[in-house]
Amino acid sequence: MDIIIRNVSATAIKKIDEKAKEKKISRQEFLKGQLETLAFFHEQTNRELQLENMLEKVLQMMGQCSTTMENMNDIMHELMRGDEPL
Repeated sequence: MDIIIRNVSATAIKKIDEKAKEKKISRQEFLKGQLETLAFFHEQTNRELQLENMLEKVLQMMGQCSTTMENMNDIMHELMRGDEPL
């Protein structure tokens, strides 16, 4: 599908051409990539936020598990000391 954009300033076109040249691609390829990135940017940002939230929850759960394991270890040591002869 084609998109036509009119009345773009010469300065903007020059910058676009420079960026395309740096990447060794045509202006059309550069703009196509930029438009596709823009189209999916919001979705990608939402996915990243969801992953960050999930990671935070996992880290909290791991911290709770670690604390519980330490408590269980302490209890086991106390019970084992109780079996030792005085």
